[in-house]
Amino acid sequence: QVQLVESGGGLVQAGGSLRLSCAASGRTFSSYAMGWFRQAPGKEREFVAAISWSGGSTYYADSVKGRFTISRDNAKNTVYLQMNSLKPEDTAVYYCAALPDLGVGYRSLYEYDYWGQGTQVTVSS
Repeated sequence: QVQLVESGGGLVQAGGSLRLSCAASGRTFSSYAMGWFRQAPGKEREFVAAISWSGGSTYYADSVKGRFTISRDNAKNTVYLQMNSLKPEDTAVYYCAALPDLGVGYRSLYEYDYWGQGTQVTVSS
């Protein structure tokens, strides 16, 4: 079992940066692919980024490509989301999640086994 705790959210002006962290507990963290999702008020939870267990493969939603970077440190049981050039439309609760295999379903939240509680990101204009 994997437990996930996000941190690093907050209020930032448009054009600014934030780095989210997701700390995992459990001996099997390094065997899981990881993803970040976000959910804005009144909207469905959407895929943001994913990374393979080794960190060798990464994938991004078109809306964040070139601005966000996902990475992981398996020695620290932590996955990160570096967010640059933030826009007001990036405002949402951000969740990290774990899935056993970075297959074709990594964009679907239903493929993920474990979820964190979320961290709020607010971007002001």
